Amino acid sequence: MVHAIRIHETGGPEVLRWEEVEVGEPGPGQVRLRHTAVGLNYIDTYHRTGAYKVPLPSGLGLEGAGVVEAVGPDVTEYKAGDRVAYCTGPIGAYSEVRLMPTDKLIPLPSWIEDRQAAAMMLQGLTAQFLLRQTYVVKPGDTILVQAAAGGVGQILCQWAKHLGATVIGTVSTDEKAELARANGCDHPIVYTRESFLERVKDITAGKGVPVVYDGVGKTTFMDGLDCLAPRGLMALFGAASGPVPPLDLQLLAAKGSLYVTRPTLFVYMQKREDLMAAAADLFDVVNSGGVTIRIGQTFPLKDAADAHRALESRGTTGSTILVP
Repeated sequence: MVHAIRIHETGGPEVLRWEEVEVGEPGPGQVRLRHTAVGLNYIDTYHRTGAYKVPLPSGLGLEGAGVVEAVGPDVTEYKAGDRVAYCTGPIGAYSEVRLMPTDKLIPLPSWIEDRQAAAMMLQGLTAQFLLRQTYVVKPGDTILVQAAAGGVGQILCQWAKHLGATVIGTVSTDEKAELARANGCDHPIVYTRESFLERVKDITAGKGVPVVYDGVGKTTFMDGLDCLAPRGLMALFGAASGPVPPLDLQLLAAKGSLYVTRPTLFVYMQKREDLMAAAADLFDVVNSGGVTIRIGQTFPLKDAADAHRALESRGTTGSTILVP
């Protein structure tokens, strides 16, 4: 019998239960996958709390890496022993073994370790679509990254720097400022001590930035709008501090004919060809050394509740891995 983290009700980290589960044989279009590493992401807390609704009882987690144990009767593209990763669900990655649809799997190059893969897929592909599709960062751009020391933030800063941009980033402590700087952030701003809006205006000589990448939400959104240059883009990709209140669209006109988008990984990677192309782009930039994936914390999978507490208290940096 294998184990998985399950939730039977929404709430705090205490609702996460380590339970025995049955995993059958893979059916058509499926493989049975034994996880070697599972990625922790902020969206997992939204599912746990009910901010994003899931049918209960439910598993948790959207990202993992591991080894194929068995394949369904019609599966020809994978075989037992293949190393794969995924990051667009279905939900249930917090498990030792699970069944997975083959169209969600990404074959892993030999040079990528399993834990590195579990740390990079969701956050790395999020950075890919933000930087390469939502707003295409160009050499000479100056951009703003909120939560620059977080998992997505570190990748955004490195990749944007690799693309030739000047990177401004917000962080909560001096220690995180040094971490952000080490990951390509030219101007880390400790927002708990100074106004990031004023600093952005100073750094850009009052011009503002063409894009703000904001995964924080409620506490940063309005000042982030004021950091934008005319016709700039607010890319709101998360809500770590809570959802943004309803917005009067007339404000976008008053603040400079601004654009706002709420992009999601699951739409950008909906087609398999888009998923594979984005993954290839991510693998290339990591293999070239343009982006280094840093695992900041590792927890046993059965202690996922402790990992959630650390994440929600902003006690983590970089990527966090759960190990079965």
